[in-house]
Amino acid sequence: MAKKFYVVWQGREPGIYTDWNQCKRQVDKFAGARYKSFTSLSDAQTAFKGGRVTADVDKKGGGKKLKTQPTKRQGVKTYTASEIASLPIEVKIFTDGGCDPNPGKAGSGMALYRNESLESLWYGLYNPQGTNNTAELNALNQAFIMAKKESDSGQSVAIFCDSKYSIQCITQWAEGWQKKGWKKAGGEIKNLPLIQEMFERYQAIKTNVQVLHVNGHVGVEGNELADRMSMLAIKLKEPEFVCYQEEMSIESILALRTG
Repeated sequence: MAKKFYVVWQGREPGIYTDWNQCKRQVDKFAGARYKSFTSLSDAQTAFKGGRVTADVDKKGGGKKLKTQPTKRQGVKTYTASEIASLPIEVKIFTDGGCDPNPGKAGSGMALYRNESLESLWYGLYNPQGTNNTAELNALNQAFIMAKKESDSGQSVAIFCDSKYSIQCITQWAEGWQKKGWKKAGGEIKNLPLIQEMFERYQAIKTNVQVLHVNGHVGVEGNELADRMSMLAIKLKEPEFVCYQEEMSIESILALRTG
């Protein structure tokens, strides 16, 4: 049986679900519930984040079904801590990049959770002459690499990034730039080689991996830990992207310098 993804626009906890029973709990006996199943994650993401929901008459059943229509301008939904927690995803990867000053010393960080428990922290890709955007892209790129391995092993994966620029570059804008020979009307595409590399990786995972936005420094633990890792990369001037080997005391790590 083909895997389905369930979008809940109106229910107890709006979001994207990979299990019907989880979806049913959000909409069962909920007045005005709106939901729909999709056969690919990318379609579900588009419907949930960038689509307008309308009712359409189901001629066979006589009831109503939902369809989505794309909005003229795509945006990026920001997920709250409670929405992140409610997503039934096995592997959740948080990314962040930092630069001090900007441009200046830059580094990237990542936090990986498995079944809601912190499993590993990563840091590095130090650049003495970097930018905040490049650091954010580098962190997201490493998450793509990690997400593919997890997805290929059968895990459900979501990536959380606090840079709308990075998310939109790869999931929205890059497709149009590619069709135009990697050019845009406004002039130079900054970080182009990295964006091209990331877009190729994204194409390979986009049907199975969600790339979602979360605000930085609002108390989302995974984002805060990724932030501390990006600052550690700058402090240690670590050129590679390496796994944090010290004791993973969340309290102690959160007490480190913030970006």
